[in-house]
Amino acid sequence: MLSPKQTLASLLGGLLLLPSLAWSAGKCDRLIVTGSPDAPPYLWRDPQDPKHLMGANADLLKEVAQQVGVKVELLYGGKRSQALEEVRTGRMDMLADTPLNSAELESLDFIHPPIAQNDIMVWTRNGHEQPFNSLADLQGHTGAMSEKTRVTAGFDQAIRAQLTLEKQASLVQAFQKLAAGQVGFVLAGRYAGMAVTQALDIAKDLQTQPAVLDHPGFYLALSFNSACNDPWLRGQLAKKMTELAASGRSGEAVTRNLDLWKNQLQQSGNALHQ
Repeated sequence: MLSPKQTLASLLGGLLLLPSLAWSAGKCDRLIVTGSPDAPPYLWRDPQDPKHLMGANADLLKEVAQQVGVKVELLYGGKRSQALEEVRTGRMDMLADTPLNSAELESLDFIHPPIAQNDIMVWTRNGHEQPFNSLADLQGHTGAMSEKTRVTAGFDQAIRAQLTLEKQASLVQAFQKLAAGQVGFVLAGRYAGMAVTQALDIAKDLQTQPAVLDHPGFYLALSFNSACNDPWLRGQLAKKMTELAASGRSGEAVTRNLDLWKNQLQQSGNALHQ
């Protein structure tokens, strides 16, 4: 027969062997998630329900959360800087589309690998003979870029140092300047550029250069101040992100949401924006 001390030790040992059960018992069963409201087709504000965000990252995160057993709600948290502050302070639990930034490692746990990745391409007008396959090729030419387009930190430093770029409030304005011959090229994400040029009916007049100049990743990032920031959840999310990267479902989600966003662009007329 066990003594009272032995019984207590046995109970404590058993509890220590059940971290996942303790977590699932109610520490966190719902994630409040936010992100950029202007990063289609990955994440943007739902025009039919402006309090919520939609996009490829939203679809993928909901799929993953269902598999893990956690509910998620993707809420509009303001502009990118405001959304970051909402998560950093713990008022919201997670960012769904943040680039890897060393400055944020003191307040956020980044989940690897990224939930999605983007290709930064060069667009020119048809008939442009000089190849634009590197930053060196772009030097001496004036280009345009939406201030909302996100790139890696290293690429951002390089283009600031080497290129003459006019930052535009939207990708629509950048491509309108290219179509009008006011700039020689546009730097933009592959899918956002495809949708905007098609919606503006100028795709037939433009061409993409073959080289990908930058390949930024968009990550899930949990706040240090979130009650949901648990080793078990981080491990499960990392496992699911690895499975996503190998499955091809990310590409399917991007394609599906690209069509949705393109339809919204075509319907919104003068309200087109990235």
